[in-house]
Amino acid sequence: MRSYGQFCPIAKAAELFCERWTALILRDLMLGATRFSQLRRGVPLASPTLLSRRLKELEIEGIIERRRSDSGRSWTYHLTPAGAEFAPIVEGLGVWGQRWSRRELAKHEINITLLMWALEQNVKPEIFGTRRCVVKLSFTDQPARARDWWFINEAARTELCFEEPGFEVDLYLTTTLADMIYIYRGDLTLTRAMAQGRFEAEGAAWARRALARWLAPSPLAHVKSQRAEAA
Repeated sequence: MRSYGQFCPIAKAAELFCERWTALILRDLMLGATRFSQLRRGVPLASPTLLSRRLKELEIEGIIERRRSDSGRSWTYHLTPAGAEFAPIVEGLGVWGQRWSRRELAKHEINITLLMWALEQNVKPEIFGTRRCVVKLSFTDQPARARDWWFINEAARTELCFEEPGFEVDLYLTTTLADMIYIYRGDLTLTRAMAQGRFEAEGAAWARRALARWLAPSPLAHVKSQRAEAA
């Protein structure tokens, strides 16, 4: 970990927090990720070796702790009280980013892995009540291997599947990857996307009625851009 060579507490905190990937790892831990595989999905450009090293550094600094999983065959990661105190800083970064960062997506920002991880964490499976609801999301602009995704909503839990799960699909959603990101970020409302033909929903009437409540946007979607071009 690089040092600023200063005793200033701001410098000491920045040495830790501003290290690459740290803020994103903390973000995902705050959102409920505990397994290494889940953290990998939140930082897909970080190699497993780098992520492992960063987690070890955070553990040494007392920001996270490792615990044995219920099976005893792997580890889970959790914030310590010191790590949890970073929450308002991470949220503040997100609010600033929503207000002042570029609103139009650049090509390198259109990341399907991060989007699907975010959707899995934010959709509201309890909206469908006690019945199982299978939602198929298809991206028309993606290659076959990444085009179709399934969400199994059951018992107030959501499971994301990369392959057909074997259950009857109740709701079919079709859009482009970029438009789904815009909807999730709050830049494009679901109503407007559907009216413009940028998002289609077909399937059981009861599932379509619940769609807007199930497909919850980012927790920061309510923060409006302050950039002049966004107006």
